[in-house]
Parts: sequence; C-alpha cells; structure tokens
Amino acid sequence: MTWKALNAGARYCLETLTGAGCAAYPVGGCVRDLLLGRMPGDVDVCTAARPEQVMALFPRAVPTGLQHGTVTVPTEDGNIEITTFRREEGYADARHPGRVEFGVSIEEDLSRRDFTVNAMALTAEGKVLDPFDGQRDLEKKIIRCVGDPDKRFAEDALRMLRAVRFAAQLGFEIEENTAAALKRNAHRVEKVSRERIKAEMEKTLLSPRPQMVGQMIAAGLLSHLYAFPPRIDLSGMEKVPPTSLERWRRFCSATGFPITSLPVERTLRRGVEHPEAAVIPTLALTAQDLMDLGLKGPEISAAQRKLAFHVLEKPEENTAEKLKEIL
Repeated sequence: MTWKALNAGARYCLETLTGAGCAAYPVGGCVRDLLLGRMPGDVDVCTAARPEQVMALFPRAVPTGLQHGTVTVPTEDGNIEITTFRREEGYADARHPGRVEFGVSIEEDLSRRDFTVNAMALTAEGKVLDPFDGQRDLEKKIIRCVGDPDKRFAEDALRMLRAVRFAAQLGFEIEENTAAALKRNAHRVEKVSRERIKAEMEKTLLSPRPQMVGQMIAAGLLSHLYAFPPRIDLSGMEKVPPTSLERWRRFCSATGFPITSLPVERTLRRGVEHPEAAVIPTLALTAQDLMDLGLKGPEISAAQRKLAFHVLEKPEENTAEKLKEIL
C-alpha cells in the first residue's frame, strides 16, 4: 500500500511538497480506508511546510484556515486540504483550539487527533506511521480515543457524535473507556452547532447501522434537544430505504423527535411532518373518484389524508375496492 493507491490530485500535492524538501503524508481517514481495503473519499494531507510555504508552492491554493495551518488546493480530483503539523491548546468553546503552534513532529501532530483509527499517516514507501495502535483497533473493530477520552471530548465535543457515527459506518463498537466518557461529557454537546449535530445524526441514519443513533440517545448526547421516552424501538431501521427523508421519518416516528429542533430544509421537514402528502397522488381513488362518491371540498381533502395514512401502514391495500370499503 503506497501513495499510488491515492487519486492523482492527492499524489500531485504530496509529490510537490516532498519535492520541495518538506515532509508530507496522507493522514487520517484516507489511511484508515486504505487499510480496510476501501477507496478513500477525501484525502487529507499533513506536512512540515508552514502555511505560507504551501501557498507559495500551489498558486491556486485557497487559505481556508491559515490560523489553524490549513490550506485547500483545488485539483481535478477535488479539493485537497493540506495542514501543517501542529500542536493545539486552549479549547474555550469546546470546539476550536485557542492557540496553534507549528514546528512539531508528525508523531505529535497525530497525538492531537480524535480516534486511533484516524491517527495514522502513510509514507511514500508504504510504511504506516501508527503511534497509537490504530491498526490493532481496526482489527479489533473498535473506536477508541487517542489518549485520555475525557480530554479529547473536552477539546472538541463534536467528537462524541463522530464516535457513534464512525462505529455505525464501519460496523465497529465503541471501546469501553471511550463509551463511558461519552456519558460523562454528554453535556458538552450543547456547545456544538445544531447544523453539525444534524449532519452527524444524518450520516449515522444513512449508515448500514442506522439504529446506532440510539447510542447517541442512550449516552445523553441529544438530551438538550428533546426529552426522549425511556423505551425506544429502532429495530428494522436498516430495512428502511437509505434516503434522508425515509430514515428521518422512521426515526422521528419511533422516538417522537421533533424534526424542527434541527435546522433542516423545508422539503425534509414537510416530508417528515406530513408523510401522507407524498402518498395522496398515488391513491387508487382520485379526487374525481371521491367526488363521484358524493364527497365535496373539505370532505375530499380529509378523505385523502385518512386514506393516505392507511396506505402508509398497509401499502398492499391501495386498491379502489379496499379504499372504498374504508370510506
């Protein structure tokens, strides 16, 4: 496994940096995915080069986060984020470091990352730099924090939601100490924006194990959004079509969760709150049929909604004869 497994855009960035005498590595999720035999989606690069050096090497680079050492380079294979090796301190808002220091080693850079499976880098020769046993945790199929989980979650509360999301996507379990720290630090999620919470919940819902969102609930990570009932049945969610609308609708139906507590687009909100609306045009009885049966104005609308809710529960009964019987 070498850099040849990466897309051409990522290889161009890595080779440009190393050609200029700057140490550089693909890091994080892309290394994890390669070790799992998956094609990486996004490729993140870390380097000893300082942000101003990176900007000079790539004329089209965009300074997307210079204060944190991050520069984005557009390539034909998508944007590549290049971040300078750094040390972080002072997370006053439980999300972002107050101070960043460059000039550290790749090993120290890896030490600030969230989970062991995301704290690996790859050399050009194919050697995996793995100071925290991420490869072992991949084999054991566990999500474990780098170092002290309480410290990791105090630095960035979003990591708690990401722990559950990674476990759902990868088919892993959350390591015991990390899982216990989720509950101890759950209150910190209140400082995470609702846009980010929605994104992590949705990625979990769209994963092969959408029922894992129940671990977010059990750990108390969503308690500030809604008072969930003590017993929730999310079984069978993996059989629901993997679309945002279908999975959110099933989740909200099973838990009573109000979709309006999160910033969602109007189409999704309406689809969750009014599932019958999409069924009405598919009913075996049309509005004209209902008029022929003697219904008028508001009666037709009420009948359509009633029939649509019935068909949602029993789609096999969407026949003219059965709907007439129901009416």
